[in-house]
Amino acid sequence: MKDNRQVVLLTGASGSMGSEAFKRLWEKRSRYDIVLLQRPSVRNKKHFRRFEREAGIASIPGRGVVSGKGLKIVWGDAMNREDVVEACRGIDWCLHTMALISPAADRDPAMTDLVNTRATQYIVEAIEEQDPEHIRMVYIGSVAEYGDRLPPVHVGRAGDPVLPSYCDTYAVSKIRGELAVMESRIRHWVSFRQTFIMIPDLFSLMDPIMFHQPINSFMENITARDSGRLLAGCLEVREDSDFWRRCYNISGGPGCRTTFLEFLERIYRMLGIDYRRAMERRWFALKNFHMQFYEDAGVLNGYLHHWEGGQTLEDYYLEVWRALPWYLKLTAALNRRVPPFRWIVEKATRLQLCRLAGRKDGTLAWIRKGDLEKIAAFYGSIGQYMEIPPWDVAMPSLDHHQEHARLDHGYDEGKETLALEDLREAARFRGGSVESGEWTGNMFTPVKWRCCQGHTFGMTPNSVLKGGHWCLECITTSRNYPLIAGRNRFAAQVLDSAPG
Repeated sequence: MKDNRQVVLLTGASGSMGSEAFKRLWEKRSRYDIVLLQRPSVRNKKHFRRFEREAGIASIPGRGVVSGKGLKIVWGDAMNREDVVEACRGIDWCLHTMALISPAADRDPAMTDLVNTRATQYIVEAIEEQDPEHIRMVYIGSVAEYGDRLPPVHVGRAGDPVLPSYCDTYAVSKIRGELAVMESRIRHWVSFRQTFIMIPDLFSLMDPIMFHQPINSFMENITARDSGRLLAGCLEVREDSDFWRRCYNISGGPGCRTTFLEFLERIYRMLGIDYRRAMERRWFALKNFHMQFYEDAGVLNGYLHHWEGGQTLEDYYLEVWRALPWYLKLTAALNRRVPPFRWIVEKATRLQLCRLAGRKDGTLAWIRKGDLEKIAAFYGSIGQYMEIPPWDVAMPSLDHHQEHARLDHGYDEGKETLALEDLREAARFRGGSVESGEWTGNMFTPVKWRCCQGHTFGMTPNSVLKGGHWCLECITTSRNYPLIAGRNRFAAQVLDSAPG
């Protein structure tokens, strides 16, 4: 299949980001051979049949490997190591977008770990066994890795604490997957911590998870199209660029900044509905989600230039309107012109959303069942839930330019070269210590650390200082966060700022 052209493995090509990246790759197939690792589902088989035909491939039922002019598809399972090895054979690039995301990820923790962590480890191992010096890997992480980031810590940057929210299985799996890449022998890797990808299909957002998000969450989003553009843009980055071996925050730029309440208000206004009549404020959690503005998203844009010609929130809202079925557009028009009709629609919408919040994993379900653990995690207490006022009463500030606390990383970030004492300083700031007696000065040489709870672990200084990682055992048991906050000043900057 290879003819002096580079071979690009794309995982997750049927997902939001992956499908947009595949479109760009398909346009460039005169320059690149494409390899896909896809589940042989009916949906996937149907979706890729056209591309198989264009590549001269005869479709097959079920599992197997097919290849033609510039396209190879491994119809298999990323949780099967042999399928992963086959997909990685002869590649120059791996664009790894595949993931089981929330809310599905929250409902099957075991599968989430297999898809998001184990499969990533298989890919890393396959690359290490083949050519870790030259194969380039782009890993897609998540903003969820940072956990709760409400004001005043609502503006973040790479190197900030990685502290997943309580019971966030998805975030933990992405952290483990990211570390598998960062701690590997692969010399050319990057991790993109993906923000919320704005999907024009509103019905895909209708899940109880929408009520897990506080109304004053600050969001710096991106569209699926621009996510695909930036991923394909990685193929233009030179092997000797300082782009590699770093974590980046993904966003669509300043034009994609909003807050969750502003986002909701705009969507429901588009439908001709007053959101205040369609839902109650107390249905929305007070904490324990994620999302933030980014101080450093422009760093990635400096390499990939995806903000140039990129889509803004206004472009997205126009896409949403165009994607609406005709009967919803008609309903929206009647809502705006016929008040009695709008009142009926708002009442029906309120009933629908109340049922949604009352479903399993919904905030109202926790209240009705008296799930004190979930109530404490997302509200603080039942008392704080009861004290949430109606809309427009004592509303939180949604000012995009309000002051924020820039998080301290616990060492002198201005130094070009770090010494062992700098690592010790960073470890003390995290309530721990460096157990290694010496260090070469190489940021990618693992060091032995001890955390504030006495766990010892090996990790590169790059992952700790530039990635914001620390003891995995601590962050995967978030019930210990109150204890950690009292001993770990690095984490306390975030944990002590959370409401309740």
